[in-house]
Amino acid sequence: MHHMSPEMQACIDDCLRCYQTCLSMAMNHCLEMGGKHVEKGHFTLMSACAETCRSSAHLMLIGSEHHRLTCRTCAEICEACAADCERVGDMQDCVDACRRCAESCRRMAA
Repeated sequence: MHHMSPEMQACIDDCLRCYQTCLSMAMNHCLEMGGKHVEKGHFTLMSACAETCRSSAHLMLIGSEHHRLTCRTCAEICEACAADCERVGDMQDCVDACRRCAESCRRMAA
């Protein structure tokens, strides 16, 4: 197994946590709440965020140097998702997970 830095392992953990949080909140919380929680823009952004987090974690796990590209994109999408979840309201778990992941991914993209 290739050696992984503690920073990369932390980023993988943050990405997987954000993936789980976004997907779970979209499929459970947002669908139950309805209204602005299921507006196309918001729901699509949450789905994009979850998938980008999953992809970034995957590329880091397999040791691809292309993780820098996905991490840069992931940080951007996570920031957008955090802001939108804040706008919609009652989604603090998602906001926190997205911000933590964005910060982690910015470090990995550098």
